[in-house]
Amino acid sequence: MAVNTVNGLDEVRALAGKHLGKSSWLEITQERVNLFADATDDHQWIHVDPERAKAGPFAAPIAHGYLTLSLVIPLFHDLLAITGTSMSVNYGLDKLRFPSPVKVGSKIRLGGVVDKVDDVPGGVQMYVDLTIEVQGQAKPALVARGVYRHYA
Repeated sequence: MAVNTVNGLDEVRALAGKHLGKSSWLEITQERVNLFADATDDHQWIHVDPERAKAGPFAAPIAHGYLTLSLVIPLFHDLLAITGTSMSVNYGLDKLRFPSPVKVGSKIRLGGVVDKVDDVPGGVQMYVDLTIEVQGQAKPALVARGVYRHYA
């Protein structure tokens, strides 16, 4: 269930400057990593070969950076629910970085701050500063600015 629920474009506009909180924790399993590898044809050993990865640079298999990015979608649902609009779309990203790896078996969660909300034809464009943190780790796994459009 979302921490924040807003209804309509005026309430979306009012989110500017608001910290949306943090999502629940999600464990990154080897099964999830393997399924992502199959879906993207990215079977690099640092992701899918746990034995070889133990001797690699991270001492364990790690999630793909784009897997971590894709998990923004379900984790964001913990932060914000928008009603009273006809449609919402992911418009893209500004500034995406993967500062540290996500080891298989670790837990991640998403935090978000709405930087600004601008009017666009038929709706609004919301800019959200996103951070995925890894439980017990100081450095985030992902930082990005998500751009979302919401239409009346």
